[in-house]
Amino acid sequence: MKYTPIIGLEVHIELNTKTKMFCSCPADHFGKLPNTQTCPVCLGLPGALPFANKEAIDKTIKFGLALGCEISRNSRFYRKNYFYPDLPKGFQTSQLDSPLCVGGELQAKKINHIHLEEDAGKLVHQNGASLVDFNRSSVPLMELVTEPDFHDVESILVFLKEIQLIARYLNISNADMEKGSMRLEANVSLATSEQSTVNSLPDYKVELKNINSFRFLEKAINAEIKRQEEILSNGEKVEQETRGYDEVKQTTYSQRSKADAHDYRYFPEPDLPPISLSELTINNLQFTIPELPQQKRERFEQEYKLPKDYIDILVLDLDRANYFEEAAKLNNNYKLLADLMINKKLDLEFPQAAGFVRKLVELTKVEYANNDEVESVVNLVIMDNEKAVSDYKNGNGNVVGFLIGMVQKRLQGKGNVEVVRSKLLEKIQNG
Repeated sequence: MKYTPIIGLEVHIELNTKTKMFCSCPADHFGKLPNTQTCPVCLGLPGALPFANKEAIDKTIKFGLALGCEISRNSRFYRKNYFYPDLPKGFQTSQLDSPLCVGGELQAKKINHIHLEEDAGKLVHQNGASLVDFNRSSVPLMELVTEPDFHDVESILVFLKEIQLIARYLNISNADMEKGSMRLEANVSLATSEQSTVNSLPDYKVELKNINSFRFLEKAINAEIKRQEEILSNGEKVEQETRGYDEVKQTTYSQRSKADAHDYRYFPEPDLPPISLSELTINNLQFTIPELPQQKRERFEQEYKLPKDYIDILVLDLDRANYFEEAAKLNNNYKLLADLMINKKLDLEFPQAAGFVRKLVELTKVEYANNDEVESVVNLVIMDNEKAVSDYKNGNGNVVGFLIGMVQKRLQGKGNVEVVRSKLLEKIQNG
């Protein structure tokens, strides 16, 4: 039997705010000494009261607006209760039925919602012991949840790379997967041909967690699809659970049974007031959204007439795209500018676009022959091509191009075409 993969994504992005989600500790935790950026609030000590980070809320809304989401006028935080060593409070402050952003779409893939929560601490396994670093605890974490609209790994990777790029264009996160500021999860199930025909979803899903690279995600999804195909082909039922991926064995492995929402005993966070957003606040945030990657691609194609592969490379790095545009203001040889940046990496040698353009002029500069040399060669060409000169005088203007070519040949291409043309016509008409 043929099966169709049904895949939904959960994308976690740490926001680059100055402070954590519910306290004033620094949010930039990467590479810092363990447990040096903590306080009673992010450690969940008794009596500590949280307060919501407005910068994190605004950045989440901007991300939602960029993806065409509807922004909730009224939103609130909930306590998501579960026990794990890296969760000092015994619950995670998250959102449930009133996320900040609802709906939206990217690349014809529907977004269910985007919500804001706090990150957990980090377990460090060393010398046979598991230690906890709480520097990451309570860092603002934005989660985007898609509908199960994906059926192949290729479209997933294209979607996720665009999400990463949009976050960087909005300057809400670097979304560096190697630093853990963008983490991926995929919910995978297989539909039979009958289910696909009636758009019915399978009655289970397997969540792949702790994915820290696009390559890792691709391998994990392919391995899980293969595993589920084998189970279903044997007439067995796939269990709903959470699984990890073992890159050495190239298989997924069971971590725990997948919990439903009621298992977390969600209830409204009593220490944080609801969030009320005005139309003016949302409109003001809308005005701060810059040109997004796809808009820039379309404009580069229309304005600069660059090849698609050049555009894709330039747009991939906002600083580089801006550098190209600065150079384009100084020199309209757009194709050559892009070519020298992409294939020669010349822009890396010049911090300022003006220096790069000066180098381009040097590379393309032609040392033209002087007027005396041009005049001498023109006289020789007229003497050697009496028939062409006669034809021109009899009304055949096309021979001018031939005569210019003969002059350029003798000058080895160093003649200024306009000067050569002028000298030729002057000599012929006065001859």
